[in-house]
Amino acid sequence: MSGDRQGNLADEVWRELTALVFDHRDSWRRAVIDRTGLPFSRIRVLKRLAREPLTVKQLAYAATVDAPAATVAVNDLEERGLVVREIDPANRRCKVVSLTDAGRALLARIDEIEDPAPDLLAALDDDDLEALRVILRKVTSRPAPSSGTSSRRRT
Repeated sequence: MSGDRQGNLADEVWRELTALVFDHRDSWRRAVIDRTGLPFSRIRVLKRLAREPLTVKQLAYAATVDAPAATVAVNDLEERGLVVREIDPANRRCKVVSLTDAGRALLARIDEIEDPAPDLLAALDDDDLEALRVILRKVTSRPAPSSGTSSRRRT
């Protein structure tokens, strides 16, 4: 299969995967909002910080919001005791945002919220589900590109 065809197929599969998730995650998102009392935009920020502490600029990029929105979110989360800002020892002009113990505990509560597979996925037989799991583990075990963008050249 040619590289161009492979890229197009990968794009098509990606669109189908994202549509599957976006179209079937609303009840889980509502449950998260109900349990935490936070807008989902704040949850996205907390989830990004679960991986590692980030500057506000990095956080804005990771959470796909602009810098002013990230600052508002961090201010709100800091007031709630879920995050803390500290001077970055590597660059004293920057502040790094990280989770507090309360922030980590909130994320643990979110992880406890039931998130069942949509019926159309659950309807697959065990062989198909196992094949999908193998593929997903293969993809997720690879290190992500540092830029957050695809390394394939778009034409």
